[in-house]
Amino acid sequence: MTPMLEPADTTAARSSRAPRLRPRGAPPLWLVVALTCAGQFLVVLDVSVVNVALPSMRTGLGLGAQGLQWVVNAYAIAFAGFMLLGGRAGDLYGRKRMFLVGLGLFTLASLAGGLAQADWQLLLARAVQGLGAAVLAPSTLTILTASVPEGAARARAIGTWTAVGAGGGAAGGLVGGVLVEALSWRWVLLINVPVGAVVLVAAAWVLTEGRAGDGRRLDLPGALLVTAGLGTLAYGISRTEAEGWTAPATLLPLLAGLVLLAAFLAVEARTASPLMPLGLLRLRAVSAANVSMFLSGSAMFCMWFFMTLYAQNVLGYSPLDAGLALVPSSLAVVIGSKLAPRLMRSAEPRTVALLGTLVAAAGFAWQSTLTPDGSYATAILVPGVLMMLGAGLAATPLASLATSGAAPEEAGLVSGLVNTSRTMGGSLGLAVLSTLAAARTAGATTPEALTEGYALAFRVATGVLAGGAVLMWMWLPRVGGEAACKTRA
Repeated sequence: MTPMLEPADTTAARSSRAPRLRPRGAPPLWLVVALTCAGQFLVVLDVSVVNVALPSMRTGLGLGAQGLQWVVNAYAIAFAGFMLLGGRAGDLYGRKRMFLVGLGLFTLASLAGGLAQADWQLLLARAVQGLGAAVLAPSTLTILTASVPEGAARARAIGTWTAVGAGGGAAGGLVGGVLVEALSWRWVLLINVPVGAVVLVAAAWVLTEGRAGDGRRLDLPGALLVTAGLGTLAYGISRTEAEGWTAPATLLPLLAGLVLLAAFLAVEARTASPLMPLGLLRLRAVSAANVSMFLSGSAMFCMWFFMTLYAQNVLGYSPLDAGLALVPSSLAVVIGSKLAPRLMRSAEPRTVALLGTLVAAAGFAWQSTLTPDGSYATAILVPGVLMMLGAGLAATPLASLATSGAAPEEAGLVSGLVNTSRTMGGSLGLAVLSTLAAARTAGATTPEALTEGYALAFRVATGVLAGGAVLMWMWLPRVGGEAACKTRA
């Protein structure tokens, strides 16, 4: 069987004496890493792959401006809202089982979305895709960390997992552009079906089961409350552009979202088996790393959305040209993710995360100077590389701080929390930044007006990342691994 996550002190002691031996008959580590990374790639790819297909979706299904935003956010919100439930389900019912269930649901929803004949069918399929991704994603990381011994090997494996996931988000524009131009917008969803089927069969054959739960029940009310609260809050934010901040159509969903999120916290404080034990946030590394992930995600998630819109709507690129233009950025995020573990050998995770965030902030600041007639080199290439190189550098140390030394029964929860923080930040960030950009354009569609809106979004994102860098410097622990996770806030 695949080795289970062990208590941090046991694992550390064993790794200090000799390499941990693999049980006889266990699958090769490289194959486990490949399958978990493939699942993570599909999950993250579908956050961004639809961006370049949005104009074609609008034409094909008659989607309005709000509908286009929800093609992205229906997936992201369901993904973020049910992520913690997915992590806990993996702990209780088995990580392999949840990997297979999540991937199967994700693949079937992709088929339904690709065959949709009405806007509501597409949005519903995207939400179900997000639910499948929420079950699948935590299992990818917990299976990986349970299979690879703690230390340099695990840091490299997490770096690979982060690079592949980040590469999935980065490659979304290129993959979407190729599929839209060669086939149709439907194939940005249908392409998941054969790939998902192959990974599903391989995972069922290769992976071995493992769990660390104690029989506690799932906190379904908590999952429903946080998802409904996040979705309602995002909807309220999106209404501010058309209605203003003081209109009842805006205030009611904003207040309702806050009430639902407050109810979620109340349920978590009282239930015997909470989805997110609030005491876990007293661990300084867990709370600080996840807040940092939230802030980083709120900016990084929106980068591809606005960059592809700028390339197509202002510079006149085709969907394929827009995807090709972002290939260097895709490579930069992979390079950053692979470079981070090397830097972590000689520098604290906090230092590496801070460095990555500052590099990304420099890229966002540069991108905020974009013009209607910008050249590829200065308007897309260099700032895009800086933004994504920084994103790759920051993600690995933050994930490492949040998950290293977690108790076996909390491994899936902490893994889910890492992804939840990043995706929740991204969904709310997209709602806020797209609303600000739309308000700045005031309904105008000229290249000059659109450029002003996109530039404002990048300026605000720069400020968010700068604030995140200050927070990391002040709050993240100066130690890594087990000691970091045991440092109390």
